[in-house]
Amino acid sequence: MQLHAVTEEFDSQGEAAPSDAGSGVRPDLRRGRGAGLNMSGRFEPLATVAFDDGWDSGEELPPLKTTVQEERARSIITRNTSPDISFDRSINPYRGCEHGCIYCFARPTHAFMGLSPGLDFETRLFAKPNAAELLERELSRPNYQPRTIAIGTNTDPYQPLERQYGIMREVLEVLDRCNHPVGIVTKSALVTRDIDILSRMAERNLVKVALSVTTLDHKLSRAMEPRASAPHKRLQAIRKLSEAGIPAAAMIAPVIPALNDSEIEAILEASCEHGATSAGFILLRLPLEVSELFRDWLLRERPDRYRHVMNLIRSMRNGKDYDAKWGERMKGKGPYADQIAKRFSLASKRLGLNARRKKLDTESFVSPQKGGVQLDLF
Repeated sequence: MQLHAVTEEFDSQGEAAPSDAGSGVRPDLRRGRGAGLNMSGRFEPLATVAFDDGWDSGEELPPLKTTVQEERARSIITRNTSPDISFDRSINPYRGCEHGCIYCFARPTHAFMGLSPGLDFETRLFAKPNAAELLERELSRPNYQPRTIAIGTNTDPYQPLERQYGIMREVLEVLDRCNHPVGIVTKSALVTRDIDILSRMAERNLVKVALSVTTLDHKLSRAMEPRASAPHKRLQAIRKLSEAGIPAAAMIAPVIPALNDSEIEAILEASCEHGATSAGFILLRLPLEVSELFRDWLLRERPDRYRHVMNLIRSMRNGKDYDAKWGERMKGKGPYADQIAKRFSLASKRLGLNARRKKLDTESFVSPQKGGVQLDLF
């Protein structure tokens, strides 16, 4: 096995075979991972391609292992002005995500680190151990105005790495002390570890938690989100949160046409039975490198559905794999997108989901007494 550097063009709309650039990784080396490719990031001028030159001169490559690099972040609250989402600030305790969800729209962010949105995204992770310290400092600024902070909007704060680092729990402890509202989205049952903190915050109307339940089919779940909690574990987490008085929601994110869209009603019913009081959905998004990764996955895992799935996706995205237009990127447009939205709405109404939406409290916020901001001398 030899490595060669070659010049490569990156076209997110290209129709070439997903693995034709030589970025495929052998199945035995990526067991338990979502992506089958490890293409170079779009900002890299060169791409390294592995291929067998027939000389058997290279050593056997070892299976991929998860590695973690600690990152000393300089700020922790990320701001946004997107009209498509309900929050203007978020926190990401980690970069990359070991869950390995093949459809994850956050994958392209790894290119900013000079890494691949493919297997690197789920194996080369970054932790921010100073997140809680930074949060306390930013909340203590005199001009800070509290609004709900979203966590889990980019990578999952309760991915397996959280068991070792506990950064998410430290962040929650700061928010709890400051009476600061937070909305959490996760695919992990590990969220129940923090029920003690979350239940205290719920009593003061400071928290809501959404479990992303993409399918009830364990086989499909294991294929497209290999290291996330199994579907029944996520439903059990909804029940435990609900029983502890913590507002729990179900997110069908993403809805993938001809793959899991037939389960919309079943997922909502199961979530409601387990105590969910609200629900939402997001249509599959395939920005930048995610398109190539997802198409490669489809060819490997569901080759018989490849053409049908992609045709339906493009019918909702103006004939493209993805359309980033404001107001459409989350739900798409066209007859099929309208049908999905209508089914979701009717099922939610029948089950009594989303009947009452309660805004989290921002009035009781208490600025931290310490946090790196210099105090007055007198």
